[in-house]
Amino acid sequence: MNLHASARRGRPGRLRRFRRKVCVAAAVGAAVLTLGAPAPPPARAPGAPAPVPAPAARSLADELAHAVTGRGAWRHLAAIEAATTANGGHRVTGSAGYDASADYLTKVLTAAGYQVERQRFTFPDFEVTAESGVLKAPEVRTLHPVMANFSRSTPEGGVTAQLVVPSGEDTGCAAADYAGADVTGKIVLVRKGKCFLTDKQRLAADAGAAALLMNVDLPQTGLNLRHRMNPPSAARIPTATVTRAEAEQLLADMPAAGPVTLTLDLRGRATTNRAYNVLADTPTGRAGNTVVMGAHLDSVDTTPGANDNAAAAAMLLETAVQLAPRRDRVENRVRFAWWAAEEKGLSGSRYYVDELTGQQRDETALYLNLEMIGSPNFARQVYNGRTLDGPAPDGSEQISRALNGYFATRGLPTVGLALDHRSDHDPFIAAGIPAGGVNAGADTVKTPEWAELFGGTAGQMLDPCYHQRCDTPANVNRTIFGQFGRSMAWALGRYAVDTSEVNGRR
Repeated sequence: MNLHASARRGRPGRLRRFRRKVCVAAAVGAAVLTLGAPAPPPARAPGAPAPVPAPAARSLADELAHAVTGRGAWRHLAAIEAATTANGGHRVTGSAGYDASADYLTKVLTAAGYQVERQRFTFPDFEVTAESGVLKAPEVRTLHPVMANFSRSTPEGGVTAQLVVPSGEDTGCAAADYAGADVTGKIVLVRKGKCFLTDKQRLAADAGAAALLMNVDLPQTGLNLRHRMNPPSAARIPTATVTRAEAEQLLADMPAAGPVTLTLDLRGRATTNRAYNVLADTPTGRAGNTVVMGAHLDSVDTTPGANDNAAAAAMLLETAVQLAPRRDRVENRVRFAWWAAEEKGLSGSRYYVDELTGQQRDETALYLNLEMIGSPNFARQVYNGRTLDGPAPDGSEQISRALNGYFATRGLPTVGLALDHRSDHDPFIAAGIPAGGVNAGADTVKTPEWAELFGGTAGQMLDPCYHQRCDTPANVNRTIFGQFGRSMAWALGRYAVDTSEVNGRR
């Protein structure tokens, strides 16, 4: 899951014609058709029962939900994990681990009768060349900042300045937080809070700061996570994150005699990288009313990424395998998509949506997204049909109602999650395409209310191994993995036959 994906609003830029790229699988079966970090919301009771679909849709939905199991998908997760471990221990886009995992997907999909396509693209990337820190006074101590991707760089050798905190709220989320404070030429230390790091550094820059450090403020006091400037053009000053332990020690140093002074050396450069999405269509169903279901395949470079996001990629693959022998009952074409570069600003799904013509965009009935579906300290989160700013495209709320209704009939409580900018639904939402899905959680801290609803441990992240080496299959909660897999298979079976409740078309 992308820590801080793009905050871009509205429709994407110019929509360009979708160009078919190199097909990597032999033509088996029919040919593919070308398409056209807020606080947790309060817990609520299970959603209202879903609208009743047509009998044929109910039949395929129930049958597919029965066929798709956590046990069946686990063999795919194990295979992706093996490919990852044997090829560098991660699936960063463009890496051997990503390629080996994509090869496995292609092999299984081809055997199931799909023709697989690799949609190639380039995307902006960032290379960190230096990230270090040294406390100079009141004592000498090594610091461990993690530079934000696309941050401005310090001069070679770094910047040395006094450390200060905002005079108002310590999150630095408003200009008023700096009222009366002298931060000119200084390094500002802020806490995570509810606004994006990009906004924090902009406000600090407006107040005259030379650089900014943010306390990630996570329950694991030694954990740090790499953020990013979104969009990159918004970067104003060198920016990095520090662990909660280091931030608290820096704050403890401040009452000491004399100023707290430190040196930050943060340097990086923008690059261009290559990637490809993996796409597979059902050979049956109306191309003019396509249902897209997707999950990202890539990980960050610090983890094998079993929960983020191999579990979802594996469940998506099992859904495709189980749908294949039922393809004659598919009325609306289904496109399965494994996205690249989700961890690089949602670049894969954004490229896919940007390449659609206006007609192809209109012919996309809806998008179903699977993200981190096996978090060990999970919340049963269903995307709620709304963005951070208001309603999502028409039809999104109906997807949410259907999924909540599925869980309600099984006595399983859910909580809502906004269709934010952190996963691959975002480009679809921006293009006016209804979207929904499920997410068991990343760095959100579980509340006592959620612990009562779902079990687990209050005060800990929903995935304590988020973006860390411990995100192996042992980190995946098999219960929520299976529940989310069945629910999404059920939704796919429903919409493969009838999307009228979402877009007015059968």
